[in-house]
Amino acid sequence: MASTRIEVGVIGAGSWGTTVAAMTCANASTRLWARREAMASEINDAHTNSDYLPSFTLPAELEATSDLEWIVRRSDVIVMAVPSHGYREVARLVAEHLRPWVPVVTLAKGLERDTRLRMSQVTEEEMPGHPIAVLTGPNLAKEIISGQPAASVVAIDDRRIAEELQRLFACPSLRVYTNPDVVGCEVAGVVKNVIAIASGMAQGMGFGDNTRATLITRGLAEMTRLGEKLGGDPATFAGLAGMGDLIATCASTQSRNNTVGRRLGEGESIDEIVSSMNMVAEGVKSCPSVLELAAEYRVEMPITEQVVAVCHEGRSAEAALAALMDRNATSEHH
Repeated sequence: MASTRIEVGVIGAGSWGTTVAAMTCANASTRLWARREAMASEINDAHTNSDYLPSFTLPAELEATSDLEWIVRRSDVIVMAVPSHGYREVARLVAEHLRPWVPVVTLAKGLERDTRLRMSQVTEEEMPGHPIAVLTGPNLAKEIISGQPAASVVAIDDRRIAEELQRLFACPSLRVYTNPDVVGCEVAGVVKNVIAIASGMAQGMGFGDNTRATLITRGLAEMTRLGEKLGGDPATFAGLAGMGDLIATCASTQSRNNTVGRRLGEGESIDEIVSSMNMVAEGVKSCPSVLELAAEYRVEMPITEQVVAVCHEGRSAEAALAALMDRNATSEHH
């Protein structure tokens, strides 16, 4: 699998899918699947994606199409840039045209609502027999596509494939590391979205850095507890997929999850917020599944519990923060 000769198909033309497709153009022939023909035409003709990445010019060599079969049949690597709530449906369609043994890289940081499965597990069910990797880390699309220095992680337990994918995704402004811990990287990517909502709520309520640092640090503890129970490596949660992505998502105004939390903290309803956004905030959809997993594995996740209460049970941000502060004192290492 020589990265200079392979053809890459990126499935999903949202902000991150488009950014990844733009990056891989430098290393391989890359095609991007857009659900709408109008978007594919804009990318091909104007080299822009005004819906998700306004003001950015895409590489002229990036080719877009709304023909899923055409793009999948000729791809040597498939990158799934589809949100978790629609992931299985698209994965099933991709599987109909996928050649044997083609690696599949997932970008979505969420859980399937009904099954509580991570996206690599959904991929395994719909595309059995294919190597499955995860690309994750502190990767805010607009910063990456503008060339700001950053780092990412490609997670797969096959070293050879990991190193080839590492070369495929790397560019001068993006350093890519490998990690064999798929479970830990995915759990970190899911839980950090939930904690970012909590951090945003604190910001929206007018609280300062101490409050947000507390939420981030204790959120990391929740993430690590759950990840270890599910089989993740503790070291993963101190790395780019864990602490790195958590900091970026909790601190950035570009983060959809942080934005949802901030608006909740300012008093808007979750329905108002979701209806006004053109991209999915994964933490809103995934937090009930995270809490259910925590209950199943007997992991205490109080911040996640309060995010679920605010996003799905009508609790106010103020009441959620009060509930966290009223908890019994315990050891930091509990």
